[in-house]
Amino acid sequence: MKNKFTRRKFIQSSTIAGLGLAFTGIPVSARIRNSFLKGNRVGIIGLDTSHCIAFTKALNDPNAGPEFSGYKVVAAYPTKGSIDIPSSINRLETFTEQVNKQGVEIVGSIDELLEKVDVVLLETVDGRKHLEQALPVIKAGKQLFIDKPIAASLADTLTIFNAAQKYKVPVFSSSSLRYITGAKEIKEGKVGKVLGADTYGPASIEKTHPDMFWYGIHGIEALFAVMGSGCKSM
Repeated sequence: MKNKFTRRKFIQSSTIAGLGLAFTGIPVSARIRNSFLKGNRVGIIGLDTSHCIAFTKALNDPNAGPEFSGYKVVAAYPTKGSIDIPSSINRLETFTEQVNKQGVEIVGSIDELLEKVDVVLLETVDGRKHLEQALPVIKAGKQLFIDKPIAASLADTLTIFNAAQKYKVPVFSSSSLRYITGAKEIKEGKVGKVLGADTYGPASIEKTHPDMFWYGIHGIEALFAVMGSGCKSM
């Protein structure tokens, strides 16, 4: 490629993409909207990540593009946060207040949230809680986006998707790097046939999560975006 993607540019780009993830103005957003978002009332579970603020701003912006037309975050359940993850418990109160100031109703339970929304964004930072929080959403037939990490174990991950298949509910999870510009161009063949690839990205380790479950998804997502599925070994 003419403009080489340096490590510094890569991390800057991934950080910007991460704020909006799949619901900002990136090219895939309209496709996700048409195939995934079927209702217009959006609810959030977990307010201990900056993503919940970014999503609310993007969807509730009166000047939002046509791909977001009609969709609005109307309710959110903060959850209790995770006392053993400082980035969760230390930001919960502040982020809850910021989301509430954007006109979002703060509710006291997942069940209460489900009565008010059509689509759910599961934003809880702690992947250990995702299975417990995802199951009532899936059983209620609400379409679900689960922010990274999808869970904190392979067993929980499989249980989530098996439940989604059983109840025929769309469930989606992704790192923003799946849609990063450089990866998209390579996948489309603009640099020729890809025979192999090395990818890198932010991969901080969290002691409560095994292996690369915490942030490792970013580099892995870029690799699969370029090479496709069908990993044989790791």
